[in-house]
Amino acid sequence: MPDWLSIAVRSIVLLIVLFFFTKWLGKKQISQLSFFEYVTGITIGSIAAEVSTGLDRHISHGLIGMGVWFAIPFLVGILSLKSKTVRDFAEGKGTVFIQDGKVMEDNLKKEKYTIDELLAKLRHKDVFQVADVEFAVLETDGNLSVLLKKENQPVTAKVLNLAVAKVKASQTVIMDGEIMHEPLSSSGNSQDWLETELDKIGVSIENVFLGQVDTYGQLTVDLFDDKIKVPSPQEKPLLLATIKKCQADLELFALQTNSKPAKEMYGKNSKKLQDALDKLTPFLKN
Repeated sequence: MPDWLSIAVRSIVLLIVLFFFTKWLGKKQISQLSFFEYVTGITIGSIAAEVSTGLDRHISHGLIGMGVWFAIPFLVGILSLKSKTVRDFAEGKGTVFIQDGKVMEDNLKKEKYTIDELLAKLRHKDVFQVADVEFAVLETDGNLSVLLKKENQPVTAKVLNLAVAKVKASQTVIMDGEIMHEPLSSSGNSQDWLETELDKIGVSIENVFLGQVDTYGQLTVDLFDDKIKVPSPQEKPLLLATIKKCQADLELFALQTNSKPAKEMYGKNSKKLQDALDKLTPFLKN
């Protein structure tokens, strides 16, 4: 076999092996590497590169070496799931850098971090003053987790005691001009509904680059031609406006009628509709 062909075959075989090794080790190998996983990943890759071009070495020897380097972290990963001691040893522990707004200098030195590096990581979290931080810890994957002091945390709807709509994942129902039938079914809609919604805005499926159904069942589309403007969904605003009109009509009827029973009936139902409006408005506002 020619050398170039041998190298090509070895590379393909080792690439396939590396692919499966990485999948078996888990997604952590490509996202959040601990020191142990970092060393393992580099070594397995180095063995594969060396064997793929080293024609004087038998490929089986490389596979054995890669297998050993795969088996050890794989077994350690299984043990880590069952034992915190093993997990702490293999993956390490988080290191506290800031507590109660004060920098832990000894911990910085322990992790060989300078104050400039700490400030840079804080800025990546949109934090510009150490005094604003309640707690900051360097995680085992090298990321800095930051908890702001209560008074510096963003105001949320829960703090303001506001009702907000529950949000579900949007479903992509059109992609590259093709209907995605499974997401469309998951959204609780049919192809007929989709075609009707597209007819409302005067767009054909072939012209849609991306179409999504949001948590409220509204269809939004992005067209191939960016110069064409598509109207935003109006179902919720229209429903809100209709309910408001009904409530206002009932209130007007109550004021206009001279019949006491009718006045009480209109007034009572107007109040019920207003209560419903107060609850629905956060959900129907765009």
